[in-house]
Order: sequence, then structure tokens, then C-alpha cells
Amino acid sequence: METLTKQNVDTWLNGNYDASDKELVKQMMQSDPEELEDAFYKSLEFGTGGLRGIMGVGTNRMNKYNVAMATQGLANYIVKSFAQRPLKAAVSHDSRNNSRQFAEITAKVLAANGFKVYLFEDLRPTPELSFAVRHFECQVGVMITASHNPKEYNGYKAYWNDGCQLVAPHDKNVIAEVQRIDSIDSIKMQGGEDNITIIGEETDNIYMNRVAQNCLLPQAIKRQHDLKIVYSPLHGTGITLVPKMLAKLGFTNVHLVESQAVPDGNFPTAPSPNPEEKSAMELAVNLAKEIDADIVMATDPDADRVGVAVKRPQGQWMLLNGNQTASILIYYLLKQWNETGKNTGKEYIVKTIVTSDILSDIAAKNKVKSYDVLTGFKYIGDKIRELEGKEHFIGGGEESYGYLIGDFVRDKDAVGACAMIAEIAAWGKEQGKTFFDILVDLYREYGFYKEDLLSITKKGKSGSEEIQRMMQQFRQCPPAEINGAAVVEVRDYLSSQAKNMLTGLVTPVLLPKSDVIQYFISDGSKITMRPSGTEPKIKFYFSVKGQLRNANEYDTAERELAQKIENIRRSLHL
Repeated sequence: METLTKQNVDTWLNGNYDASDKELVKQMMQSDPEELEDAFYKSLEFGTGGLRGIMGVGTNRMNKYNVAMATQGLANYIVKSFAQRPLKAAVSHDSRNNSRQFAEITAKVLAANGFKVYLFEDLRPTPELSFAVRHFECQVGVMITASHNPKEYNGYKAYWNDGCQLVAPHDKNVIAEVQRIDSIDSIKMQGGEDNITIIGEETDNIYMNRVAQNCLLPQAIKRQHDLKIVYSPLHGTGITLVPKMLAKLGFTNVHLVESQAVPDGNFPTAPSPNPEEKSAMELAVNLAKEIDADIVMATDPDADRVGVAVKRPQGQWMLLNGNQTASILIYYLLKQWNETGKNTGKEYIVKTIVTSDILSDIAAKNKVKSYDVLTGFKYIGDKIRELEGKEHFIGGGEESYGYLIGDFVRDKDAVGACAMIAEIAAWGKEQGKTFFDILVDLYREYGFYKEDLLSITKKGKSGSEEIQRMMQQFRQCPPAEINGAAVVEVRDYLSSQAKNMLTGLVTPVLLPKSDVIQYFISDGSKITMRPSGTEPKIKFYFSVKGQLRNANEYDTAERELAQKIENIRRSLHL
């Protein structure tokens, strides 16, 4: 047993931990030394996004002790940062195993530290937690969730007073405070019970009323109220609000995937409850085929991301990727804002640097500003805060299935996105068009954009060093051309410089430093290289562009673009 592992094990066996948990550690010592090593060789790190890990006993596991220690560190930082009293916090959780327990412990620690805590009565979506932080004028919020990870995981997301996940400098400062909590004896747990207020339906209604205000064509929904919608919450929190939200807007023909409608942390019908994956969407698509539905939507366990499936002209169903859904949302929003005279010249959208540039093209044509931010939805929320009171946020999104309409939430909002997607489907049906037809219209007008992601895993210390060497090579020795087209610009977010490879002109990159490199190619293609911040991976994002004249040519055009991406990969020896 490694020295640090032994120290951590001894701390557990001799500390104020529950006798039942100590017994589990002893059993592990006898029967599973490998598992013991993994559970205790380090402490679970509180990163810039909070905690996330496999549940169980141990310093490197998600458990009530690590949740309580993280909350104490977070509370200490909030106390230092805000002079006003009383301090307030909002706490929610998803459907995962132990989520309710972790949420109640979080609330108890915050309450014992003098916070007035608004704790949701039961599971609720992440976007409602973000909304509650702002609605109740809290300084902090906590969502217990591991998003779309497998059932063994749970997590802890911390939110600042604007309802956005922590950004600089608060992310690093909170990490430092959490690291100072080196013993469970430092945690305040008792004495704040009267500071906890249970919230539920009343807050739900306030939030849903605000989502309903996003509706742009209520008459279209009224006329198409029987639009046939299939919805799955994938055993998660979406069941609490999405069906109610669709009903509130007037949709009367919503079909739930019943086997996935019951919250269940074991995700029995979707082992990977991720709407990006075909397997997670399978039962919803099967139901859509059975009833000849118009649109399919499925949300991940904390209902901040949504996957969409649409029907092709020949009757087959197609899963949209995150870029396609984001582009349709922005296309519709900006079209309706223009046609209804809502634009004042101060509107804008936001996307991440790895999200399709078709969103920027749509914004430009509609005379709306488009801002790019680093990968991660917290940067979209941060941009909204920066421009608050100066410009008006219409919507934004990222390629990983996260979207936001309006600024009353400051994180991905699948509840609001589902409402708007259903509205778009109703608008399309008014014109005799399917959701797929709208996508074709979009590509005909702006060009056929296709994106792809390649993720390469390099394990261990040697793998990490190899990833660093790869990034150094891409940074210092960019190719003159890729797939026969000239590299016209190299954008390096670590050095904060963009170099025009044709003129040699160097201009600043006005975003926070990040280990990301982008190649822009003369044919409109874009390649982004980015090491993962949480896993031993390097990610390559590819974006290419072609033309689409009509729906009949969709498959041919897509195959040509897929081949183009493959050729680019080969040019880069990937």
C-alpha cells in the first residue's frame, strides 16, 4: 500500500466517520486491495466545475464526507466575498443514487454556516436551480448531479450569484478554500435547521411562467396543438417540468416514453443516459415510429441538455447533432425577432469556439451580433453578465447539446429548449414543413455545415506527455496546407495570438488563455485542437462546409462532407 493511501485509510479508520463506513473500508482491505488503492490514493479534486466521481467510501470517491467538506470550503469563500447578510443559497439535485442525501447535507452545512437555504423538495432540473439562485437573490447555488455520466457517478456543481457556474477568479479561489478543509472535524453541520426553507411547486410555476414568455408564435401552437411529440426524460429530472411546460404552452398530444419516465438513478433502460448517444434515444425513436410522431426530444438526467430526432421525407428517423439543433434554434429565433420587429440593434447571440460557425452566419445576415467564447457553457453565462444592461441576449448554444433562450437562466436549459423546439415544429407544420425540411431550408440558405469530433485517449503520465508534445507540434509547426487547401490563420488561445499565415500579421485573441489551437483553412474548413481538462484525452473538432440545393441531395452532400473530414484527418495523420 502506497504511503499516501495508507495515511488516508488510517484517517478514515481513526476519524469521526460512521462505523458502517469504517467496516466497508476494512472489508476492502481484506478482499479488494486494488479498489482500496483507487479509493484512497488521493483526494477527490474540487475542480473549476465542482466535484464529480464514482460513489463509495474513500477520499477519492463521491460520498457525504467529501460533499460536506466541499460545501464548508465553498461557504467559507462566500462568507469572505459578500458583506451583506443574511447570506442565501439555493440547493437542488437530480435523480441519481444518493443525490437527495448529498443535497440535504449541502443544505445543512450551508445553514449551519449562517446561510438562509432554499432547498427543493425533490429532484429538479439544473436550469431551475440556476433560475432559483437569481430569483431568491442568493449568493451561491449547488446542484447535485453528474450530468450524463454512468450510474456509478455523482457530482456537485457550484453556482455564483448570477446563476452561472463559477468562472475566474472565483473558480480557483473556491478550489483553494476547499483544499484548506483537511478534516471532517472542520465542518459545521449542526444548529442551522431553522435556516432551511423547502421550495417546490410555487417556484416551478414562476420559472415556467418565465419560460412561457419566450414563446414567439402562440397562435401557431394553438392551431397545431395536436402536434405529435415524443418525450423521454431518460429517468431524470426532466419529468418534473418538461411535460408540464409543453402542456402550459398548449400542446395536447405529448407521448412519454413510459419506461424512462420514472426517475431512477440506476438508469435501467439507458446505461449511458446521454442524449448524444443513439442508444439513449432508441426507445423514444421506436415510439415515434409506432405512432408516426412529428418530433422526438430526450433530456439528460439533470435536464440541461436535449437530444432531438426528426423524420426524413421517406419516413426514416434521423438524430440531429448539437450543432444542427443549435442552428435551427438560432435561425428561428432571429427570423421571428426580425419579422415581429423586436430587434433594436442591440441584440446578440453567443456560441463557443467549437460550435458551428453557421450560427455566426445566421446572426450576421439578421444584423445581430455574435460572440465566441471558450468551450464550456459557463463562458456563455459570463458573457451575458458582462453585457448585462448594455446589450440584449436572444439565445446561445454549444455543440454538446446545450442551449439557452433568454437570460433569466445562466446555464444550459433543456426545459426552455424543449419548449422552443416544440414551437418551431408547430411553426413548420403550419407551413407544411417537417423539422427536417427546416434544416434543409437552413442549409440551402447558409451552406451545408458538417462537424465531427475525434477524441483520442492517451493514458498515464506518458500519455499526458504525448498530448503535450502533440499540442506543441501543432502550435509551433502548423502545416502550410491541409487537404490541398491553404491554412490562412492559426489562432492560439494560450499565447492569445492569431497569425495570418499569408501576410504574417499577428493580432490579439481577446479571450481568456486556454490550451486551444485553431486552424482556419481557405476552403472554409476549421480544425480545433484541445486537450481535455478532466480526462487524459485530446479532442479534435472538425468543421467543413459545402452546398445543398434540395432535400434529395442531402445524403450525397453529407457523404461528400464526411469524406472531406476524413481527408483532413489523414492530412493531419490522425
